[in-house]
Amino acid sequence: MARQRTERTGRPGGGARSVREDRGPVRYGPPAPDPGLPVLPELAEVLAAAAGRGDPEPTGGGAALRTAAAAYWERRGLPGGPERIAAAPGASPLLLALIAAHGGDVLMPRPCPATWIPQARLLGRPAYHVPTPAECGGVPDPYALLETVRRVRAEGGRPRLLLISVVDDPTATVAPPELVREACEAAIAEGLHVVSDETWRDTLHRPHDTVLLSPAEMCPDDVTVVCDLAGALTPSAWPVAVARFPDTERAAVRHARTLDILTALGAPVAGPVAMAAAHALREPEAVTDRARRAAAFQARVAVAAHHAVLAAGALARPPQAGRHLYADLGPLRSRLAGRGVTDSLELEEYLTERLGAPTPGGHRFGDELGALRVRLGTGKLLGSTPQQQLESLTAVAPLELPHVAEALSIFATALDELR
Repeated sequence: MARQRTERTGRPGGGARSVREDRGPVRYGPPAPDPGLPVLPELAEVLAAAAGRGDPEPTGGGAALRTAAAAYWERRGLPGGPERIAAAPGASPLLLALIAAHGGDVLMPRPCPATWIPQARLLGRPAYHVPTPAECGGVPDPYALLETVRRVRAEGGRPRLLLISVVDDPTATVAPPELVREACEAAIAEGLHVVSDETWRDTLHRPHDTVLLSPAEMCPDDVTVVCDLAGALTPSAWPVAVARFPDTERAAVRHARTLDILTALGAPVAGPVAMAAAHALREPEAVTDRARRAAAFQARVAVAAHHAVLAAGALARPPQAGRHLYADLGPLRSRLAGRGVTDSLELEEYLTERLGAPTPGGHRFGDELGALRVRLGTGKLLGSTPQQQLESLTAVAPLELPHVAEALSIFATALDELR
């Protein structure tokens, strides 16, 4: 049974309530949206073949991994050599090292990926949230960004770093190129370096209809790009993330500092995982086919999940990427209150139990506790067994498969009963 702790609340009448410790912001952070897929056999074979390797991977990644990462980004219009790459066992240690290497205060959009706030907190760095525009998440409103920078400086702060995600977790939206340009130009004009998290760029639901622009294409000297390969290329159980630094003397110093911090953390990528990650980054046909099929399925199921959210009377931006969507259940506040749900902590617990899958509340992503927002994962809708999941990827009409239709029915019912 989870331990309890008591904290003061801001509810009318004051008082205290018990809060489960397993809802803490750092130790029990939510997992990334589950792909709901078995390990790709080709990657498993590469990992198994490297299992007998005894020599450790150097901090920041060996030559094979860094070369594959450089080629991956060059195919996406971001050329550069392996000497500008750093790898780590997952996005969290890599981001921690990047924040520490840059120094100063951190700015990020609201909402933001759940791993960002804990990294700044662990370093003791002030982190400031900036509102996003109505059409998307992941990138702050440029005018709000400028105002926040000026306010922070007026209060004695030192804003140095802006974190953004052009393909966003949690909102599953893609920022328009003009917004990306304006936000980055505003940040750079104020002396901020930009870290662009592009973990979900290979999960676009409609890649031929969606314009995706990396900030590094526009501002190559002022943007570091980060990618957690678990977004589309590798299993979540094999943690590896890579960063691409600008080709400048200042960036070379930060790259070296990042490697120093990863060394201090004892955070090299495991050798067999590095070999599998390098293979995935080379994008052989099996890897690209799996990613393409998974994105195509998510495009279809996302429409159905989004419709279920709206039909229940809640709000959500139409998801454009990833395997999740971000719902605002504020319009259902009175019905939720009748079920004992008055904030995002309680909403997280309620929907996690009803849906049988992690359903993190908006407080995990920097939203206010009182806002009834939640990230709803769609990866589990592929099926509960490897056979069902693979069938979902290859079916002509996957939403008509019995296991997918049943999963969608359970999803819709859990929301519909709140009307």
